Amino acid sequence: MQQLLPEWHTQEAVLLSWPDAQTDWQPWLADVRQTYLNIISTLNGNNTPVVMLIREQEIEACQQLIAQTMPESITKLLLLPADYNDTWIRDYGFLTCTKNGEFQPVSFRFNGWGNKFNASKDNQMNEMVLATLCQQPMQVVDFVLEGGAVEIDDEGHLLTTELCLSNPERNGQFELQKNQQLLQQALGAKQVTIFKHGHLEGDDTDGHIDTLVRFTQAKGLVIQSCFNRPDDSHYEGLSALVNEAKAQLPEHKIFELPLPYIENEDGERLPASYANYLISNGVVLAPVYGEKEDEAAIEVLKQAYPDFTVVAINCRPLVQQFGSLHCISMQVPCGTFKPEITQLANSGIHIYE
Repeated sequence: MQQLLPEWHTQEAVLLSWPDAQTDWQPWLADVRQTYLNIISTLNGNNTPVVMLIREQEIEACQQLIAQTMPESITKLLLLPADYNDTWIRDYGFLTCTKNGEFQPVSFRFNGWGNKFNASKDNQMNEMVLATLCQQPMQVVDFVLEGGAVEIDDEGHLLTTELCLSNPERNGQFELQKNQQLLQQALGAKQVTIFKHGHLEGDDTDGHIDTLVRFTQAKGLVIQSCFNRPDDSHYEGLSALVNEAKAQLPEHKIFELPLPYIENEDGERLPASYANYLISNGVVLAPVYGEKEDEAAIEVLKQAYPDFTVVAINCRPLVQQFGSLHCISMQVPCGTFKPEITQLANSGIHIYE
């Protein structure tokens, strides 16, 4: 049986999709691109290549921008010409499982978080573009599932949320038990915990687990709490989530993150989560938002991942579109790509022909 790999497994690349004026980033494009450059620089500086979807007409300008902002000696970037709807590749990029000693890319259907947004192009990226990079044929599962909706540890314990799974626009009227069985079959989950509590205002994903609860290697749970804001509208729900996690996983140590308060120009609450971090080859890329809670959140992550280097990335621009750092990235475990792809990605800037 195949089993989904945890995020801390050694990675040969991280997937991104370049933001441009055709995506929802258009009003904040310069700031958002700077966030992407910071992420690419951090990953490349840690010897982790980036494989990035990009529209053909954007390639030349992107190459120039990279050359202006990053030392050529550390740049490890493979550009994949593609036409996509938006850049939330965590939710349409393939997941990777181990199967008989090999690394199996697995593609699920993506329908814009329950038909909230057009995702017809995003839904084709795995089979039409990314499959050509992989050693094993892309396995396609006829089930709507986003990468941000699942979290797993080394023991095959998978976390997800009831609010997300129960959206009828994803998989019809599937009961939770049916959803759980499909997750066990497709991702090899030996145990599934479905949290009933926790949701951030403005979150279009219906409570993705990667905004709420994350595993650590040493039987820990990092939880987006609200302990610092007892009068906040999130306090009751997130407190219930913490208590639920303690009851469901009593052997795990709990690390609670503070909650920031951020609104956009229209006065809408933005779902800024410190739990939306990326683990990559001994580094935790941690989102910060220019808020007073940033420093405390970084300290919590350092305690939760004492053997990792925690690097703060300004994600204030990303949360303007109701997501953050983990949502725009997808890790690729070592052994997934063809050797020639890995070699190409590790040697400067190249365009995949």
